[in-house]
Amino acid sequence: MHDRRFGGSRTSSVVRILNLMALGGERQEMPKKEKAGKPAESRKGKAVKAAKSDKAKTAASQEAKSPKPKKAKAAKPKAAKVLKRKGPKTPPPAENLEKEQLLSSEVAFEGRLFRVLRDRVIEPGGRENLRDIVRHNGSVVILAVDTSKNRKNPWIVIERQYRHAAQRFLWELPAGKLEPGEDPLAGAKRELEEETGYHARKWKLLVEYYPSPGFMGESMKVFVAEGLVAGNSHPEEDERIEFRLVKLSEVLKMIEKGAILDGKTLTSVLLYARLRAAKGKK
Repeated sequence: MHDRRFGGSRTSSVVRILNLMALGGERQEMPKKEKAGKPAESRKGKAVKAAKSDKAKTAASQEAKSPKPKKAKAAKPKAAKVLKRKGPKTPPPAENLEKEQLLSSEVAFEGRLFRVLRDRVIEPGGRENLRDIVRHNGSVVILAVDTSKNRKNPWIVIERQYRHAAQRFLWELPAGKLEPGEDPLAGAKRELEEETGYHARKWKLLVEYYPSPGFMGESMKVFVAEGLVAGNSHPEEDERIEFRLVKLSEVLKMIEKGAILDGKTLTSVLLYARLRAAKGKK
């Protein structure tokens, strides 16, 4: 016989124990929760990135060790060839040009130094004209240069005399008219000696020009005279000439200031100075 006093309590205790055991088993059987990890794909991406960075570091170290290639110099563009234009051909000599046709000529005036002709002509181009022309034997101009003291800045012989036509005193180079048929160089030597007393050992033609070709046929030949030797002057009776030696640089200053107004002097000195400067640059 079972004891009823203890039967109920024992049964409940057993039940409780069984329930507790069941719960304990369930707890043991339940898996432990794992920490949420990153998806597999992200892990793979990280591995790929790590591999790439390693490759990049390796490549960078190799580039640092390897010598840098020299930069090729850019080829300079070749300058385009400039085609030189040919200048105008030298005009043919005067004797080969079409000549004028003289229809008539008469002496309108004849003086001691020149004569005036009145000419009726058919000029090149076929036009007929009436011209009053001053005929002259021609003149010579002497640029007398003394280089004995200073070759870079030589002394120039210039004269001062009164000119009635200009109604003033003018500074000029020695000059004079040629006698009929006289050789220009012989005339230049004669004029230099007459007006200044100088002789020259060396002579050279500088230029020939026409001072006023619109109505005058006179041509002027300019000679450079060097190696000067002093002597006695003997000018003509109507000439009152004062001459002196002036440095080339001072003559040029006189020209710039307007102190020299004579055409033959301006032409001769400026051309001579320019040719000397060009020769010095070579």
